[in-house]
Amino acid sequence: MESIYFERRQNVGHIVLANPPSNLIAADFADCLEKAVREASKTDIRSLLIRAEGPDFSKGGDVLDFIDKDFDDWRTFISQIHHTYRSIESLQIPTVAAVRGAAFGGAFELALACDFIVAAENATFRCIEASVGSAPVAGGVQRLAERAGRAYAARYAMLSEPMSGATAGRLGVAAFVVGEDEVENVADNLAIKLANGPTRSYGAIRALLKAWSGGGVPGADSLILDLTMGLHMTEDARKGRTARAEAFARGEEPTPVVFVGK
Repeated sequence: MESIYFERRQNVGHIVLANPPSNLIAADFADCLEKAVREASKTDIRSLLIRAEGPDFSKGGDVLDFIDKDFDDWRTFISQIHHTYRSIESLQIPTVAAVRGAAFGGAFELALACDFIVAAENATFRCIEASVGSAPVAGGVQRLAERAGRAYAARYAMLSEPMSGATAGRLGVAAFVVGEDEVENVADNLAIKLANGPTRSYGAIRALLKAWSGGGVPGADSLILDLTMGLHMTEDARKGRTARAEAFARGEEPTPVVFVGK
């Protein structure tokens, strides 16, 4: 059994961390995650959920696997991890991470690569790297700063303080915070909702957020017409406008529309 695998449930793809109880990040983790992301990219799924088996999302890096790596081997391994996380961000569909238990080090960075984090109230996010004389290597510092601000990114990355799921929600790191027993259901329902939504609209919104992250409001403004005007003639837009107009004509609030992604 591979330590990570991809499966499809109708229009939702699942990437599953499947090496409990700790789901440690090691060489096979990097290879299996890259394979799972590639498999996901070859399908026509309309959302992706990353979840884990066992009590913890992942307790981070396997120190025993890392300790004997020389410089070039370590750099190549990290480059593979970094590339795979960025590949998740590059998918043209919404992505969700369901986090229970621990999400340490590179696992925290994996969750931050997703559009939405659904966290258990008692989950623990932790940038563990500085506590062992290293630093986050897969984009976590800047993505934590993007969500929570520079001061909190410095605090949690430099001091390696644990961040609870409840705190992650308060700081804007997690989009949804729920009871431990609810995490998978809430995350799965969110992924299904996204899969039934206007895929191309989501793609434009995600692109605007990336542009804002790199260039602020002016950077996003410079792309807004190119990213959004093409949506006007899509099948989803016509369907959505028609449903809204018909509901208003009846004096009703429109019910949610199931879109086709075109």
